[in-house]
Amino acid sequence: MDALPASPLQPDVIALPRKPEAGDGRTNLVGLTRPALEAALAEAGLPAGQVRMRAAQVWQWIYHWGVRDFAAMTNLSKAVRALLAERFAIRVPEVARREVSADGTRKYLVRLEGGHEVETVYIPEEGRGTLCVSSQVGCTLTCSFCHTGTQRLVRNLTAAEIVGQVLLARDDLGEWPVRGAPKDETRLLSNIVLMGMGEPLYNFEAVRDAMRVVMDGEGIALSRRRITLSTSGVVPEIARCAEEIGCLLAVSFHATTDAVRDVLVPINRKWNIAALLAALRDYPRLSNSERITFEYVMLDGVNDSDEDARRLVRLIAGIPAKINLIPFNEWPGAPYRRSPEARIRRFADIVHKAGYASPIRTPRGEDIMAACGQLRSATERARRIRSGVGAAP
Repeated sequence: MDALPASPLQPDVIALPRKPEAGDGRTNLVGLTRPALEAALAEAGLPAGQVRMRAAQVWQWIYHWGVRDFAAMTNLSKAVRALLAERFAIRVPEVARREVSADGTRKYLVRLEGGHEVETVYIPEEGRGTLCVSSQVGCTLTCSFCHTGTQRLVRNLTAAEIVGQVLLARDDLGEWPVRGAPKDETRLLSNIVLMGMGEPLYNFEAVRDAMRVVMDGEGIALSRRRITLSTSGVVPEIARCAEEIGCLLAVSFHATTDAVRDVLVPINRKWNIAALLAALRDYPRLSNSERITFEYVMLDGVNDSDEDARRLVRLIAGIPAKINLIPFNEWPGAPYRRSPEARIRRFADIVHKAGYASPIRTPRGEDIMAACGQLRSATERARRIRSGVGAAP
């Protein structure tokens, strides 16, 4: 099957064709936006006067109750249920492996159509829980401090595969409501961060549609302010993130000079610090209540000096922001070391005294390689070895 042409924003990447259908030819309803679901039901032959109502019912069954079997949708007639079962499927990716860290972090190796795999991480916290979602198999950005960047990009995820990560995590957490039981407002999965494998803005349409599904008030119903998209700096797509998704924005910044950022985050060679900051200053949703998060991984002797801290403050002047300082999470063969704790605290103190929140992120899930920058499909490495290509770095 021929591949689709590469995106003009990433000319070296070839995206594989996307299949909206389930493996047996039935269309998978997971990941369809509400208008797309209505269109699919209309095309299947449901009477025009019923389409909107039936779509709302199906939507609630899938995304509020977590139902995967049309036969269980008891407020639909038997004839409608039979039609749906014939034409459609409700499918989520398979959990190939599940690991639980000593700190409670859960990492899922998620197997997709075609045998490809991504990793998804659930991080429990006091009163909340965050799911780190992947948007691509591998990554095109080759950030030198990131383990995911050592795995070449294979393809973009579909909206179904992105939404599917949320559904399978809720399955594992047992978070679907029980019919007839008292309503429970507790949210085990309360936040989503698009910070897993891949660059979300290089898969914009699928990410946008998936987040529209997740934010819909009659299903999973996560507020847009409970969703954060992290980008390494795909400048032309940044404004669209605010306009078409409306979620919070985080930027993988990591350096205060172009010379250093060119090495750490190579996309800087296309859109440098000045271009990135100009786009952030024009960000449509920018305000004191919806600040941009600057992610800054602390690398010993590379980007962690007092002058780096002062230069960072000067660069972002006037941008409502907070700075997340991330102690480097090591991985096999990593070319960097974590900054000493005292150095990180000193950096944070300089930023804080300049008027910016500068929390130091507590590494989570390091013992299962689930921490920030560590995600990579272990089976991709094994596959390379079996095929005689050799171990990936």
